[in-house]
Parts: sequence; C-alpha cells; structure tokens
Amino acid sequence: MIENQTFQPEFILLGLSDLANFQIPLFLLLILIHLATLAGNCLIIFLVAIDSHLQTPMYIFLGNLSVLDISTPSVSGSHLYFDTITGNNLVAYSTCIAQAFFFSLLASTEYFLLAVMSYDRYVAICLPFHYTTIMSNTRCFQLASSAWAMGSIFSLVHTLSILRLAYCDSTTISGFFCELYQLILLSCSDTSLNNLLIYTFGLISALIAFFITFLSYVYILKNILRIKIKHGRQKAFSTGSSHLTVVLMYYSTTIFNYIQPKPNNTLGNRLVSVIYTFFTPFLNPLIYSLRNTELRTAVSRALVRVAKAARLSK
Repeated sequence: MIENQTFQPEFILLGLSDLANFQIPLFLLLILIHLATLAGNCLIIFLVAIDSHLQTPMYIFLGNLSVLDISTPSVSGSHLYFDTITGNNLVAYSTCIAQAFFFSLLASTEYFLLAVMSYDRYVAICLPFHYTTIMSNTRCFQLASSAWAMGSIFSLVHTLSILRLAYCDSTTISGFFCELYQLILLSCSDTSLNNLLIYTFGLISALIAFFITFLSYVYILKNILRIKIKHGRQKAFSTGSSHLTVVLMYYSTTIFNYIQPKPNNTLGNRLVSVIYTFFTPFLNPLIYSLRNTELRTAVSRALVRVAKAARLSK
C-alpha cells in the first residue's frame, strides 16, 4: 500500500562543500572534463551521422554510447555546478527524484548497451561472413532500442517504488547528486520492498548484461587464439579491445559502488562516483578514437570537407 506522503522534504547535497580546500580546483577540473566529454562525444555522433563509412552497427551503437556519455555527467553534475557557484546546496524533493530517475535510466541503459556492443563484436569476429545478415539495420535498431527500453523499465520500477517512501529528519546526502539507493537509505519508512527490488531486479538485469558480455568475449578470445597469422590475430584483437577496455572500466567502478551489503556515502564512494560519472564518459571517446583507424580516417575526411567548403565560400 502506497503511503500518502504530503510532506516533501528538501534534500541537502554536500557535493564538494566538505572539501573546502579542494572545492574550487575540483570544480574547475570537473568543468574542463565535462566540456572535453561533450566535445569528444559530439564529434563521434557528428561523424557517425555524416560519414557513410561509419553508418554500420558498430558505430551506430557507439553513437548511442556517446549520447549516454554526454547525458550522464550533465545529469549528475547539474546541481554540483549550481551548488558550487551559488552556495545553495538544497535540492527539492521532485528535482532529486527526477535526477535519480534519469541517472538510473542512463546507467542501466549503458549496461545493456555494452552487452549489445559485445554481441556485435562477437558476430564481427567469430561470424564475419554472416555479419551483414545477422546485424542488419533492422536488428541493429531493435537491439539499441531494447537497451534503452530495458534501462527505462528498470529506472521506472525503482523510481515508482521510491515515491511511496516518507522522509523524517535525515535528508543530507553526502554526495553531489541524488541516487536511488541514497534515497532508500535516508527514508524513515519500511524499505524492505525497495531493497528487494534493488537487489533482485538489479541483480538479474546486471547478470543478464554481464553474462552476454562475458560469453561474447569468451568466444572472441577462443576465436582469436585459433588465428594462425599474427597480423590477423592483432587485427581481430584490436577490433574488440577498445570495447573491452570500456566494459572493464565501467563494470569495475559501478560494481564497487553498488554491489555492497550496505551502500554508504564515504569519500571513497564519492571518488568512485566521480570516476564513472565524469572520467569514464570522458575517456570513452579517447579509447575508441585513439585505437580505431576508421574513426581517425573519418576525422581526416571531415577536415578535408570543411577545408573544401571554406575554399568554395571565398
């Protein structure tokens, strides 16, 4: 039965306020990282949109990942920027719920999208002659849409369950944005249903995504080890290594922060939150572009187009 919650508290987000000596340097660093993240991921989306050579499933999925990487620091960092500039660390109940919903949507969608990208790499490396048949444009659209749909369902279920909770005295969040598990910890209501949903629904979803990713790379590794030619083995490895690097980086930080018996808001947790909300989206385009010849070539083609357009306009 849903409680009739008439009182809607204001939450206090500590953000960086308890790190007074480092608040401004950290704020400026995060702003610079966020701007670089926007530039790098917008460039990938732009290249995928205009370059016909990149309009393949791998790069369409990468474009979706870039959308997530643009959105994640924007959602999680919005109140941090406002708080640091104005000194107002209060956040309304509705704003906190909305932030928790959208962050959960983006984080869970990224889990499923990384699993879809792993399957794409498996088909490309292990079944290259059937790739165009299996990963058709329709299948690509279906898989990308499924990742977003699963993320939306996951986030919606948990957010709706949060709305039944009441809050009494403790409304201080020792972090820089609202997360679902923090809202559960702060509630003075019975949170057994919320904990059950978080651990069962979340664990099942995470295990499905992890199983697809793990199984894909087991077959990819077996296939690479069978390749006799050294150049062929290196090419196959480079095809999946960028994605595997992103997967390991994202899984390790989120698992550290969430798969704990009793999540807490220690400084260590906040630093890990900064890594997967700011640094991972910043590093993703660098990992893919620096290790991907096609993306570097696409940048060169785009620069040539811009140069030609500039000459013609004179």
